[in-house]
Amino acid sequence: MSDAQPLVDAHHHVWDLNIRPQPWLDEPGHEPIRRSFDSHALRSAATRPIAGRRLTSTVVVQCIASVLETRDLLALADSDPLIGGVVGWADLTSPAVGDVLDDLRAGAGGRYLRAVRHLVQSESDPRWLQQPDVERGLRAVGERGLGYDVLIRSHQLPQATRLAERLPELPLVLDHAGKPPVARRELADWAEQLRPLARHPQVRCKVSGLVTEADLEKWTVDDIRPVWDVLLSAFGPDRLMFGSDWPVCVLAGGWNRWAATVEELLNGCSGTEIHAVLAGTATAFYHLTPAPTKERT
Repeated sequence: MSDAQPLVDAHHHVWDLNIRPQPWLDEPGHEPIRRSFDSHALRSAATRPIAGRRLTSTVVVQCIASVLETRDLLALADSDPLIGGVVGWADLTSPAVGDVLDDLRAGAGGRYLRAVRHLVQSESDPRWLQQPDVERGLRAVGERGLGYDVLIRSHQLPQATRLAERLPELPLVLDHAGKPPVARRELADWAEQLRPLARHPQVRCKVSGLVTEADLEKWTVDDIRPVWDVLLSAFGPDRLMFGSDWPVCVLAGGWNRWAATVEELLNGCSGTEIHAVLAGTATAFYHLTPAPTKERT
């Protein structure tokens, strides 16, 4: 058995445009990633170690509101030992959401379903997460031992805080740190709204998606460091997890450049703290099995 330390990428995507369109890729600026990406392409892209660790496990995350996409991701996890968990989609507003989740878990690769996500960032209702039918759906998620990935923009952080208050038993992870406005360098409001959410012990946060909130061409580690400092003080390293947001990060330099940035941000952290950010937090939240001992049935 290898003594190599694990590195978990807690947030990446795959898509095959020949099988399922991704309408969001039609938006201007997405031309460099307007093609298919699979897990083999991720392996080819993720070649740089972080703190001496090379990629050992990943969590693949849904892109569109489609149960069929989630089935594809679960089947992929069932066949690819790199993928340790899946964040899927189900209609949280449906009275049948529990049955849908049970059906997903009973299908091919269903044991890799670890969490559910909805693109709340696209919802106009400022209390979408507080809608009674959504709360009912999220309770069904929690009752099945699943977590919930919170995808919001910075102005929606109060919704996430109210969710954490109302459903304290539901494990939550904030995707992309709530999308702080890095490019504008106006982080005060984001930080002020983030801290109340971070006070809830069931909440984790992904250090991911930050470079695509920065100037895509001109960003440096100095643009990201103020966000990192807030996250480190608000959550502590034991509630932070590394994620690449690949292949979206290709728009701002790619997997290896982000890996180099994270390594620089981790300077000054202890070995225990580095392990938490790079593997421990994600492994615990998503109940990942270490790649060398991952069993297939």
